[in-house]
Parts: sequence; C-alpha cells; structure tokens
Amino acid sequence: MAQTEGSGMNRRVGIEAAPRWAARQVALAATLLALLLGVALCPAPALASLTNNNYDGNIYALYAGNGSLVPPRSTLEKALADQRAAVVIYYLDDDASSKQFAPVVSELQRLWGNNIELIPLTTDPLQNRADQGPSDPAHYWHGRIPQVVVFDPQGQVVLDAEGQVGLGAINAAVSQATGINIPEEFLTSTTVSINELNAEVVNR
Repeated sequence: MAQTEGSGMNRRVGIEAAPRWAARQVALAATLLALLLGVALCPAPALASLTNNNYDGNIYALYAGNGSLVPPRSTLEKALADQRAAVVIYYLDDDASSKQFAPVVSELQRLWGNNIELIPLTTDPLQNRADQGPSDPAHYWHGRIPQVVVFDPQGQVVLDAEGQVGLGAINAAVSQATGINIPEEFLTSTTVSINELNAEVVNR
C-alpha cells in the first residue's frame, strides 16, 4: 500500500513540475526568437574607409584624431574683422579626398595653434546660395573639395588651392600671412597612411 501511495505521489510531483518545465521552454524559445530577429533586423555595420565617399561621421575625429576642429571656434567674418590670419578648409564628411586631407588640417592646428583662425567648413550650406561678399566663405569657394584658402590679417588671399595641397605649401603661406618664421622641417611634411582608417603627417 505504501508503495502505491509513493507511486501516486511521484505522479503528482511530475504533473505539477510539467507546467514549470513548459514555461521554461517557452521562455527559452522566446529569447532565441528575439535574438534571431535582432540579428536579422540590425543593419550591417558600416565599413569606414579613407577611400570611399560614404558618410562615416566627423572625419576629423575619425581620420585625424581631432574632433575639436568642428565646429570651428571662429568664423571668417569675425577673423577678418579682428584682423587675424585665417585658414579656411572646404570639405565634406562623405568625400574620400576630404577624409584623406583631414590629417593635414589637424596638423595645421598643432603647428599654428593660436596664431591663426583655422576654419574647416562643410560645403553643404554653401551650395546654391548667393555670395554675400568678401567676408562670406561662399565668395571664395570654387565648388570643389578639399580647398584651402589662407588669408593674411588684412583679408588678402595668400594661398588658394584645391585638392591634396601639401602641408609645406600651406605652412609657407601661413608663415607669409602671419610673419612668423617656421622651422625648415615643417616645409617638407607629407601625409602617410597608417591603416585603412587613419593617416598622419610626418616630416620627410
């Protein structure tokens, strides 16, 4: 009789445990389904590269390690009004040439610091709008990027060049605009690629 009662008790325990087991199985299945849906619905990771025209974010932070360049601390109008030498860089975040030029812009800030106003400007706001005159960056932009324009304190253009302008040429123009002599080695710097994301300027 005791054996029969024990067998009945084991059956009751098995019956009570069945709903808990089923609930765990349902929870596990729901978790797996959620994970699979998450993987399926997530977009593929963006592949940042110096050689494509994809938007990867702030090119100065990503490719030159210097996100502080954007937004610039001054405007061209203010620099001209304060009679400060200025360097305006026209660029786009989704342009391979601008990405490759980003380390040069960062190096200009390192070399010249507070001696100039360094003004990197994305050209999106400049497109298809009227030129407002000599204090307007649109007045100097040719429609191509990157473009570098160096101004002396009187607002005269010392250098206006497009493409991968050499750091040496820009340094020479800034030296002329500011009247500050620079070490000879800064006149022969070049950009070298470190990896697929980053490049740096080195002296040659």
